[in-house]
Amino acid sequence: MSLRYFGYLLITVGFLGGSLEVVRRVEGVNASAFLVWLAIGIVGVIVAQRARKAEATDVEVITTNVRAIESSLEALSAEAAKLNAEKADINVYDLRHRIDERFMADLVKFVDARESIAHSYGLKAYAEVMNRFAAGERAINRVWSASTDGYIDETSNYLEKAATYFEDALVTFQTIKATGGLTMQEPRTTV
Repeated sequence: MSLRYFGYLLITVGFLGGSLEVVRRVEGVNASAFLVWLAIGIVGVIVAQRARKAEATDVEVITTNVRAIESSLEALSAEAAKLNAEKADINVYDLRHRIDERFMADLVKFVDARESIAHSYGLKAYAEVMNRFAAGERAINRVWSASTDGYIDETSNYLEKAATYFEDALVTFQTIKATGGLTMQEPRTTV
């Protein structure tokens, strides 16, 4: 069991023990017993936070996450461009299904690994990449919603935007990775 899960176990035990202590007695609460359970829960929070931070800054985890970030941005950019090119041949109501099939796994992979950008390159780099990624994600969500409602023009406009934003996110990340820092152009206007 990892240290983080041990911390979660302590939080759970502290919460359950404190809850049991509160409902166990009809007349009042044994304050000292309750404080012991509370202390166990607090120790669990501290252990879990320290373990999470140690795991997040582990060199192997960061290296794996940086690869996952780049591969997911490459896939998202390619899929958005491909879907944008195919949009005239796709029934508007089918777009949402294609988005679910083509984008969800890479969106989740990116989100799970995104904190490694800040650990590797700093908060400004994280903000630069996330600004562009979030704009692409919002655009693809707009396409999904417009597809559900059958709005052809809106799906077309936002597919173009999604392709542009995901490409910007990829180029920004690759620039940051190549230079070890920021040498950015101004971001495009977000959705």
